[in-house]
Amino acid sequence: MKYLDITLPASDDKSYSLRDFNGHKVVLYFYPKDNTSGCTLEAKDFTQLQQEYLDKGYKIIGVSRDSVKSHKNFITKQELNLLLLSDQDEELVKAFDVLKEKSMYGRKYMGIVRSTFVLDEQGGIVKEYRNVKAKGHAETLLNEL
Repeated sequence: MKYLDITLPASDDKSYSLRDFNGHKVVLYFYPKDNTSGCTLEAKDFTQLQQEYLDKGYKIIGVSRDSVKSHKNFITKQELNLLLLSDQDEELVKAFDVLKEKSMYGRKYMGIVRSTFVLDEQGGIVKEYRNVKAKGHAETLLNEL
């Protein structure tokens, strides 16, 4: 599980690898971009339900290719209470195979496909959700855990 050793800077000015969360269950969600409508909706839903996730023993971690500065602005602007990791070098997004070719207005580009992974206490993937729709995802996932 090579992905456990990838260390990324976070919105709290620290750096983390997924190995740092061993002993905890983790909801690791990948999203395309800070302060966009779908990503804001998903992040607000996770923030609103965070205590219920914690009560079930899960830490929530968000990942995008945005900078730490962008993450901090996103958290402040949207009143989020989440740990967001900055993967500007695309290490973790590639390790989880969530970086795919997308198309918008006929233009092709590489982007993150909204995806969520549930990790056990050793960092193993228990469940994965790909091509997630932002609306209602956090609540649906919580009910499945």
